[in-house]
Amino acid sequence: MTERPQPRAIALLPLLLFLLIFLGSGVYYTLSGTDFAFYQIKAPVAILPAIVLAILLAREGLNRSLDTFIAGIGDSNIIMMVLVFLLAGAFASVTDAIGGVTATVNMGLSFIPPSFVLPGLFLIAAFISTAMGTSMGTIGAVAPVALGFAEATGISIPVAMGAVIGGAMAGDNLSIISDTTIAATRTQSVAMRDKFKLNLLIALPAAMLTLLLLFILGDTATEPAQADYQAILVLPYVAVLVLALSGLNVLAVLLTGIVLSGLTGLLLTDGYALSTWGNDIYRGFEGMLEITILSMFIGGLSAVMKREGGLAWLRQTIQRITARIGQSGRRSGEAAIAALVSIANLFVANNTVAIIVSGSVARDLADHYQVDRRRSASLLDIFSCVVQGLIPYGAQILLAGSLAGVSPLVLAGQVHYCWILGAAAVLAIIAGVPRLKAAGEPG
Repeated sequence: MTERPQPRAIALLPLLLFLLIFLGSGVYYTLSGTDFAFYQIKAPVAILPAIVLAILLAREGLNRSLDTFIAGIGDSNIIMMVLVFLLAGAFASVTDAIGGVTATVNMGLSFIPPSFVLPGLFLIAAFISTAMGTSMGTIGAVAPVALGFAEATGISIPVAMGAVIGGAMAGDNLSIISDTTIAATRTQSVAMRDKFKLNLLIALPAAMLTLLLLFILGDTATEPAQADYQAILVLPYVAVLVLALSGLNVLAVLLTGIVLSGLTGLLLTDGYALSTWGNDIYRGFEGMLEITILSMFIGGLSAVMKREGGLAWLRQTIQRITARIGQSGRRSGEAAIAALVSIANLFVANNTVAIIVSGSVARDLADHYQVDRRRSASLLDIFSCVVQGLIPYGAQILLAGSLAGVSPLVLAGQVHYCWILGAAAVLAIIAGVPRLKAAGEPG
């Protein structure tokens, strides 16, 4: 039987130290007028003092703490994330080397007016993510093309990346095969279709407002000069999109894209050899080194904080606050559920894990405050999506930032969909919408 950790607030201190060093140094260098301020102290280095602090604060021995840290690094979610990082980097590197990105952008611009580029990127990312059930695979596939569109039309690169991240998070939030949907519905014992309907009623207005905003922001784009392109160089991207929509595993999708890109280069590009292909793949791996290390360290740090009772203290604190509020109704219960999963996501930097950690407490809160469990499942998924899409140390922003060479903190302010979705969800809690029809015991 798994040992339940004793709640300890101090167990959360290491992550706060990391954020203080990472964000604080970026702000300091920004105010000092230093170029690339948030790259002066790399995030994988900034987290090292936090890891040391976590181990020093641990009540168990050094060896056991290190075992916990290593087990956290080896968690299946972390390893999956790392593999997606590496393969996405390799796919982007190879397709760029053979001219696939340029060809895709030029072909796209021959059909899409520049002012519609940003809304188009959002819709494409949302569609792919809904079909794949993963925001990470979507960003890995779409971000390189978005970067090309931005460079060709003069659109802000962070805004273009923000559109892709927003669309990817929108699809991940709504997809019935997404890990977050599965976790939210299972922990609350509700049907996926019910949670989907509630999410859609809140997410659709947010998406429409996002599209309008992106159209306005994209209206400043310049008309690029018409350029020739080889349609066959677009084949790897078309294959990746089709395979993604078919529901194939994201790792298989990216591997197929790498193979098709390499074969296309070998057949059509002068001087492109097997050694060149191999070097391009490795260069893609190298580009993902920083976020790979950071993700592994965050996974290990989260495991130590969880074992030391940090997340248990978080759950207990939320329950204590809601108990003090008393029998004040649905609104208090929904606000508590939203706060619980949001804060949990800030500390674990993984929306699926945040939902799993918060699920049982959210269910108790829903029953206590007479919140429909379909509603609690929807709120768990929405607010974890909002936070995950905005934290600069989250996997989605880190991946997009690495592919585009943009500061994660800059990107966090450009994911307009997540900001709008968060506001829409808060308004939904306050107004008690959408209205739910009476249902029997969920399950």
